[in-house]
Amino acid sequence: MQTSPIAFDPFNALKDAEAHERIRAAKEKLGKRVVLLVHHYQRADVYQHRDLTGDSLKLSRLAGETDAEFIVFCGVHFMAEVADILSKPEQISILPDLAAGCSMADMANLAKVERCWRELREVLGTPDELVTPVTYINSAADLKAFCGEHGGIVCTSSNAPKILEWSFAQREKILFFPDQHLGRWSGYKMGIPLEDMVVWDPDQPYGGLTPELIRKARMLLWKGHCSVHQMFQPAHISQWRQEHPEGIVISHPESAFEVCLNSDYVGSTEYILKVVKEAAPGTQWLVGTELNLVSRLAEKVKHEGKLVQFMSPMVCMCSTMQRIDPQHLAWTLENLVAGNVVNRITVPAHEAGMARLSLERMLAVS
Repeated sequence: MQTSPIAFDPFNALKDAEAHERIRAAKEKLGKRVVLLVHHYQRADVYQHRDLTGDSLKLSRLAGETDAEFIVFCGVHFMAEVADILSKPEQISILPDLAAGCSMADMANLAKVERCWRELREVLGTPDELVTPVTYINSAADLKAFCGEHGGIVCTSSNAPKILEWSFAQREKILFFPDQHLGRWSGYKMGIPLEDMVVWDPDQPYGGLTPELIRKARMLLWKGHCSVHQMFQPAHISQWRQEHPEGIVISHPESAFEVCLNSDYVGSTEYILKVVKEAAPGTQWLVGTELNLVSRLAEKVKHEGKLVQFMSPMVCMCSTMQRIDPQHLAWTLENLVAGNVVNRITVPAHEAGMARLSLERMLAVS
């Protein structure tokens, strides 16, 4: 490998057309040595260069199955970490722009989760015997490792109900982080009363809860959310139904409980794509998930006379994932052609081992 990577600055000035041309040329030179894993929420000008695409669960599986030397993940930081954890030791996981993070993932960190666990120990005595920690895949590797160490597991929006069933089979309570909405909706679908699912505020002592509430609760929901899906409101659905009496509403479970409750269908991005694509021609859909996915889906099904509309009247997309642009992708790939690895994502060995344990539990259950 060369010791002086190609600097990014000249790439920043590239026109999009030239960046696309250089991406295609670099991919051709690298051949099967590189694979581009691209999340459904990725911007269109990057998505077009995908080799493999999917939601978090599908991409987790693909990261563990590919044989490419370089896994370039066009998503966000935690996704590239999962690729590093599940891929072979000799494979290299790369994130084209290190600023591509996840605001939801940032709402839970290891220090706060460990403090929560200590406080649960004070109230419950033995949380390792009573509480299964469940982290949404939208979380840092050290939180996945925490779950691995404490008999817990990872979930995605695709498999959350199955993961909760497994978790309750292990212990009587669940600590679910960082997204309260996915946890609440999944628990509700299992028949857990809302009053038995309480919100744990990590910035308050004992989550802002009394010992009695903690002992009574079946699920402790971390006070976290997705900045995209929190934009959707029940009023958006009401207005849509007035304008489209025959219209159908489908939402992602990261949306607020009231939005999910007023939707006709609720599911992951893969589920949303499947349901709308397989729907009858001429149907009308209001979709509550990220704008890039909705726009791409609308274009794909319009020839069947289907109408697909984004739920919020405000433009709302995964802004951190948007940081990965054609210029960063061209820079990443041309460095690989030149023998340089830039923006490698590496999870420390012990942490990776514990995180892999919780991820493998998830893959086995789902």
